[in-house]
Amino acid sequence: QVQLVESGGGLVQPGGSLRLSCVAAGSISQTNLMAWHRQVPGKQRELVASMTTDGSTNYTDSVKGRFAISRDYAKKTVHLQMNNLKPEDTAVYYCRVRTWITLRGWRDYWGQGTQVTVSS
Repeated sequence: QVQLVESGGGLVQPGGSLRLSCVAAGSISQTNLMAWHRQVPGKQRELVASMTTDGSTNYTDSVKGRFAISRDYAKKTVHLQMNNLKPEDTAVYYCRVRTWITLRGWRDYWGQGTQVTVSS
């Protein structure tokens, strides 16, 4: 079983910055993916950014140039640096890890979510 604990959310003014962190407790495969998603009420959860163990990254178009995902592989941690925040970035942000489970295949685990509110 893998547990993810997120931190770093909060209230920030437009144009401000926040840094989200997520640490995975438990065993994860050497090859894995960690990602950040977000969700607002009434809408589907969307992928914000992801990063594999080989360093490949993927961002949704609306955050390119503003957000940066990074990882500390030894500490099983993923960060999301969010700069120039906009009101439309307001959402609950969720951490996800995709890991290989022997005899079961790829499995996704999710954190509980952290609220990010961008407002003046």
